[in-house]
Amino acid sequence: MQGKKVYFLSDAHLGAKLLKDNREREIMLVEFLQSIRPDCSELYLLGDMFDFWFEYKYVIPKGHVRFLGELANFTDQGIKVHFFTGNHDIWAFDYLAKECGVILHTSILETSINGKSFLIGHGDGLDPNDKGYLFLRNAFHNRFLQRCFRFIHPDWGIALANKWSSHSRLKGNGQIEAKGYLGDDKEEIVIYCRNILKEHHVDYFIFGHRHLPLNLELEPNSHYINTGDWITHFSYAMFNGEKVTIEKINRKK
Repeated sequence: MQGKKVYFLSDAHLGAKLLKDNREREIMLVEFLQSIRPDCSELYLLGDMFDFWFEYKYVIPKGHVRFLGELANFTDQGIKVHFFTGNHDIWAFDYLAKECGVILHTSILETSINGKSFLIGHGDGLDPNDKGYLFLRNAFHNRFLQRCFRFIHPDWGIALANKWSSHSRLKGNGQIEAKGYLGDDKEEIVIYCRNILKEHHVDYFIFGHRHLPLNLELEPNSHYINTGDWITHFSYAMFNGEKVTIEKINRKK
């Protein structure tokens, strides 16, 4: 990794109908990606980059062309881009891999980078006691139901999905209803990480979903990192080969 860095970011929710600055945020995101490309060895996108994404046989949601083009620029230059599906962009199948060259992940990844162990994912569905959410999540991942959704005309299917998204934490004032840190005994990602640590050591757990930038030491030499979002915080995580830090971009006035 000589002189190179690994970047992690999540939760841009591009195309969210309740947010009025989608174009501006996409441009900011693309400009950021352009700025890091020279020293980036790998890029990890940890889910909910789109507020809705579904790949019909011949159709994808319109928009996001600047962002998609920049992903292709990364992979065309030999930079690995890892795209994790979140709870808003679950239905990514093969388009992003074929057209943009990304490596698609639909589940948590455990890997090693420069001698450090990482466990990486979006961060939803980690509480085994949340039966209602897990039922809904399993339904969304069901191949038969996905095929059934394809029979809905894209104009209707995407409109339905946008209506569903409007009931989430996204608000029309450009903010997110992200609660403050709930405590070690209530944060489901923290509980999940601590349970993993009972089985084996992990240097860095990196997740999104929470919309809250965090860097917590769980035990000596083991950290839980949350990348925050690109709606309110415009934050990301960066690994310089030795340690992971949380950073924020300098937003133009």
